[in-house]
Amino acid sequence: MELLTFVTAGSVDDGKSTLIGRLLHDTGSIPDDQIEAVARSSERMGLDETNLALLTDGLRAEREQGITIDVAHRYFATPRRKFIIADAPGHEQYTRNMVCGASVSDLGLLLVDARTGLTEQTRRHAFLLSLLGVPHLLVAVNKMDLVCHSRAAFERVSAEVSDFMTRMRVPDLTFVPISALNGDNVVRPSERMDWYGGGTVLHHLETVHIRSDRNLVDARFPVQYVLRPRSDEYHDYRAYAGQVAGGVFRPGDEVMVMPSGMTSTVASVDGPDGPLDRAFAPMSVALRLADDLDVSRGDLICRPGNRPEPLQDIDAMICWMDGTRVAPRARLQLKHTGRDVRAQLREIVYRVDVNTLHRAEAGSLGANDIARVRLRTAQPIMCDDYTRNRTTGSFILIDPNTKRTVAGGMVNPSRR
Repeated sequence: MELLTFVTAGSVDDGKSTLIGRLLHDTGSIPDDQIEAVARSSERMGLDETNLALLTDGLRAEREQGITIDVAHRYFATPRRKFIIADAPGHEQYTRNMVCGASVSDLGLLLVDARTGLTEQTRRHAFLLSLLGVPHLLVAVNKMDLVCHSRAAFERVSAEVSDFMTRMRVPDLTFVPISALNGDNVVRPSERMDWYGGGTVLHHLETVHIRSDRNLVDARFPVQYVLRPRSDEYHDYRAYAGQVAGGVFRPGDEVMVMPSGMTSTVASVDGPDGPLDRAFAPMSVALRLADDLDVSRGDLICRPGNRPEPLQDIDAMICWMDGTRVAPRARLQLKHTGRDVRAQLREIVYRVDVNTLHRAEAGSLGANDIARVRLRTAQPIMCDDYTRNRTTGSFILIDPNTKRTVAGGMVNPSRR
């Protein structure tokens, strides 16, 4: 069964956690004992109705404040698909948490309050979804019950969002009017909005086409681990484990190991249950090569005629996540797939104003700033343009002293 990963986004109090709670509740994905526990928590909080947002807001601080702080992952399935939900925070100070959830998502579920329309944080999240290359965007215009299920209110918000998104790369944009609190157009069609002729949120999640989103042309296999059992049964076994980041690998394929440039052929593609006839993204497998080559963690297996360019001077977009400001000449550690290298921030080209999308000069970056920068690494990394491959085109930056992750970045070598 096909798996869809999606992230919720939008401003605080737009109803993200309530929508996810409603989605889980109305699809019968919540055990009875958990529903009873949430009902008791709602009663202790003095609420007249069960607060479905508590199904995802699991931290004590989240329940006390009525906000989402950390990304909450939930899993559910219907007869048509399996789903992983990343319920991301709406507060600006937790933008970095939203970035983490969106970076691995197939679809972004952006909530917009029907009364207020686009806010600063909604614009920030919409821009980040576009920047992170999330290929599908479903805009749920929420709280339609508070505007009397008005078609005019829905069309006004849809036009506002469409106008903002035309300045960004969003290949697939869909709008749905909903009331997460009452369940209108979440799992079942709303009788109170009979003027709306489209599908529900669940229907879109079940039917959106995602197979063509994966890059099946550029064969990329970052090596995560070298398997050497050294047992009597597998005495001479040597394989390279990892997750296929792009393309297709089959036994007999000619491959090249980067950065050494050594070539060989694929002797076997091994899965958890034995040999496979092929492997493609995002499968986790072990590749055995016909020759004994020096291959280690951080190397990349690709095709000789289609290989990424090793780069040390990297042009990238980053989201700075740390509370400490950073300026050019800062020393950092860059982690790309399984490869860790020392790096220096050479230049801040510009910072993006998420409200206007204008570019501004910046001498330093602070928490949640989005900027184009130039980095210099001590050793080359084998990367692709992020728009071509989200795995080999992304990286994180780490403070070498504190070991904290301070930024997430997207490579754009075509404009270096």
